[in-house]
Amino acid sequence: MTYVATDRPRIGWIGTGRMGYQLAGRLLDAGHDVAVYNRTRAKAEPLSEKGATIVDRPEELADRDVVFVMVSASADLESVTTGPGGVLTAKNVAPGVLIDSSTVSTQVSALVREAAAKRGTDFLAAPVSGNPKVITAGKLTVAVSGPREVFDAVEPLLNLLGRGVTYVGEDEVARLVKIAHNVFLGVVTQSLAEITLLAEKGGVKRSAFLEFLNDSVMGSVFTKYKSPALVNLDFKPTFTNILLRKDFDLALAAARELEVPMPVASTTAQFVQAAIGAGHTEEDFATLILEQARRCGITLEPENVTVDDGLTPRS
Repeated sequence: MTYVATDRPRIGWIGTGRMGYQLAGRLLDAGHDVAVYNRTRAKAEPLSEKGATIVDRPEELADRDVVFVMVSASADLESVTTGPGGVLTAKNVAPGVLIDSSTVSTQVSALVREAAAKRGTDFLAAPVSGNPKVITAGKLTVAVSGPREVFDAVEPLLNLLGRGVTYVGEDEVARLVKIAHNVFLGVVTQSLAEITLLAEKGGVKRSAFLEFLNDSVMGSVFTKYKSPALVNLDFKPTFTNILLRKDFDLALAAARELEVPMPVASTTAQFVQAAIGAGHTEEDFATLILEQARRCGITLEPENVTVDDGLTPRS
């Protein structure tokens, strides 16, 4: 089955965590008919104020033209798609397109793609890069893989989610793109912690060093965005060490399968594990700087200064 694009497809959304809630809201704000399922119904119910229909089981979304999924892990994806009451288990009806924006293994993604095909449902893997503040700023990016003609048909919907949608190939390759991206996220953050504390132990304020770095050619949207956390030690979670560890595990497994040496990633994975072992499980993964400070023999204090994160929302 090849999905036929319509101007106003009926949309289903599964998973309204910190990311899914905002992204479903963007589709509602654009005027789309959206029905929403979340395991904890109360977390989805505020979307009804924007016009969403709230359902109690994923299978109630099976008659939708396009269904998005954004859940935490591979097991969750299997549960809401092929598990009891899953969106692919309803009798006599199945979605036109299933778009999964979770970060899961290529193996599970392939299994869900196969199950979708048996129901006549097209499947796209569409993991995203960003967090709630990135979404608010309109800077979310999406990597998509699957049948090109299906991507072309739903691209207008995907474009509503953020600023950049990239078709990267067939089958599950978008999963590898996202996993590689998140490895870089961890490696850069660990390196950023190391050089920032090198400067601090030599007498330079973190805010001054990061201002210089962010204004240089080595600065980036990401280093600027992470600077307030590193300067003021505000570790309100955008992405936890637990989730980062999961992505390192997926990446290193893929590296073994593809025979790709990843010595820097392997070492960084141990730093992430050390942060988890030290109890930094619920905070943001920027807590990597706390463990680096401990190894340096210094105790960090928040500088309590205003630091531009570069994510001013679009007016």
